[in-house]
Amino acid sequence: MQMTELAKAVIAGDRRALARAITRVESARADHRLEAVELVANARAAGRQALRIGLSGTPGVGKSTFIEAFGMMLVAQGLRVAVLAVDPSSARSGGSILGDKTRMERLSREPAAFIRPSPSQAQMGGVARRTREAVALCEAAGFDVVLVETVGVGQSETVVAEICDLFILLLAPAGGDELQGVKRGIMEMADMILVNKVDGDLKPAAMRTRADYAGALHLLRRRPQDPEGFPKAVCVSAVENDGLAEAWADMQALADWRRAQGHWDRRRAHQARHWFGEEVRQGLLSVLDREPAKGSMAALGARVEAGEVSPEAAAIQMLTLLGRG
Repeated sequence: MQMTELAKAVIAGDRRALARAITRVESARADHRLEAVELVANARAAGRQALRIGLSGTPGVGKSTFIEAFGMMLVAQGLRVAVLAVDPSSARSGGSILGDKTRMERLSREPAAFIRPSPSQAQMGGVARRTREAVALCEAAGFDVVLVETVGVGQSETVVAEICDLFILLLAPAGGDELQGVKRGIMEMADMILVNKVDGDLKPAAMRTRADYAGALHLLRRRPQDPEGFPKAVCVSAVENDGLAEAWADMQALADWRRAQGHWDRRRAHQARHWFGEEVRQGLLSVLDREPAKGSMAALGARVEAGEVSPEAAAIQMLTLLGRG
């Protein structure tokens, strides 16, 4: 199928076409990369936009449980929801479990929902390299909300903030020193913190935990794209569906405010420029994997391994060779 026809099928809402399109943009083959650029450009011509929500959280905090409950609530409201779940890849084999679809069994059966697990392929930042293009394809397919679930919490997880309109951090109550373990960078980027698992015996500790996180947010971050009361921390229970509607109302209020103030368009323009730079950097790195640079890299690497030259000096030589090319 030609890329123009595939893009038309995606825009028409063909779920199989959307799956094929995402597979194409995730391909590392050079010929597929050119086709993917054409495909995404044709899809973006539809001019559709969705609310992009990035979700990160510590392992075991219940991200998949939350996404399923949250997604089911949105579907019940008549919205179409796409979930792009990034699973960690093995650094050795490149494989991953890709188990999110089985963990969201109810949501995966909903006709108005689309779940796509993708391997991170050792990509830093908690998202796969082509997640942004997959988001654009989901928007073209007519989904109202696109949820991007990252690999896990960490300093590099802030990359998802360069893809999404809202960045949500999911944490658990009664975590003890957990607040100290959450990196400053990800706290600064979070638009909201959702304290999940606020049910059962954890309820009494939830309000104190929420207050701790709320105080940390306001100390770390004060930006003009935050209206009064944001960033904020709220309590939710994905198991009991408690607080989900209120959290969704807060997300909508923040998104609406940013649209009205012009921050929405500026944020997306900034993100586009960021990913332009990333594409250039990744392209330059790929030059090292091809001739004539490949031979030079191998030769210099062997000299470094033999102790004949330091890694820093060899890097300068390599960059000089590339500059002359």
